[in-house]
Amino acid sequence: MNRKDAAANKKLTCPTSTSVRDRKVAEDACESGGELDAFARLRLQKDEAWKVNVRIQGIDLENGYLCGTMEALNVPLADTPVVTFWEGELVDGNNFTFFTRKWEATPEDDIRHWSKFPSFAPLLSQVEADGGKNMDLSNYPYIFMRWKEQYFVNVGIDCGLTIAGFYYVCFSCSDGSINGFYYDPNSSPFQKLELKCIPGGCSGYTFSSYQLL
Repeated sequence: MNRKDAAANKKLTCPTSTSVRDRKVAEDACESGGELDAFARLRLQKDEAWKVNVRIQGIDLENGYLCGTMEALNVPLADTPVVTFWEGELVDGNNFTFFTRKWEATPEDDIRHWSKFPSFAPLLSQVEADGGKNMDLSNYPYIFMRWKEQYFVNVGIDCGLTIAGFYYVCFSCSDGSINGFYYDPNSSPFQKLELKCIPGGCSGYTFSSYQLL
């Protein structure tokens, strides 16, 4: 979700393997009926940011699919919070690779955005070769995804936002933090989505809520 500007005309998931780590993160993420409430700071311009609530409503590990909603609060030019429905792809080397191959993203765009995550550095050479096809990420301590907003839920397309782009997303299995970078060739580059997990429960992280960084 991104603010329209003058330049524009315009399931948390885990790898599909059966490893204990993947199952544990999936179970945590699916706690409370498979939904996850998240709070993030979405940085659009240098000095501009607003709060968003993210809810993950469905996860299909076998097919590398997830979906949910994103609610943007205090959006300029909008009289009400703006809610969108999004669908996600899990980069698992099987269902999806690091190369997007759609949404106007070239392999070069993919490399530039994934490289914004320090955790991607050890994977760079193989991804440059073939996009990470058949790469085994089942025990990697980070999970990479793409989130693509599909439509506005409660407002029209004249709400002052565009959902033409998508997010490159990285989830840390160690602390539950999530970072993302928005890509849309007609928007400001590298707009950042930041989420931080709040520890809870008897052990580990419950992934039941997030707070602003």
